[in-house]
Amino acid sequence: MENCIFCKIVNGEIPSDRVFENDLVLAFLDINPINPGHTLVIPKKHFNSLEEVEPEYLCEMTKIAQKIGSRLKQAIKADGFNLGLNNGKGAGQVVPHVHLHIMPRFKGDGLKLWPGKDISREKMTEIATAMKQSIE
Repeated sequence: MENCIFCKIVNGEIPSDRVFENDLVLAFLDINPINPGHTLVIPKKHFNSLEEVEPEYLCEMTKIAQKIGSRLKQAIKADGFNLGLNNGKGAGQVVPHVHLHIMPRFKGDGLKLWPGKDISREKMTEIATAMKQSIE
């Protein structure tokens, strides 16, 4: 995509701190990190959302995220890491090019997980039934 900032990074038009690259994916440090080492993994081919990503790209993104997460723990002594994917504006996706966040975590870093909501058993059953029908 012509004006996509991530496509410009892939093409070398915008500098980045690259961590990994192959024919399908590119991983680079986030310029606005949650913690030091926060890395983005993107497909080199432009896809706006998770629903559009071709399976080979998605598999490669996940495989590389696993390796980078493991390496992050060793390289910067992180206690763990979160994987995140904001899919669509309503989910907080800022750049319309699908990307995985690998966010290193440290004990006492002040970050919290999202709050859970109290949903009735009946509503959960209703949602699960609707999802099963649409997936099959």
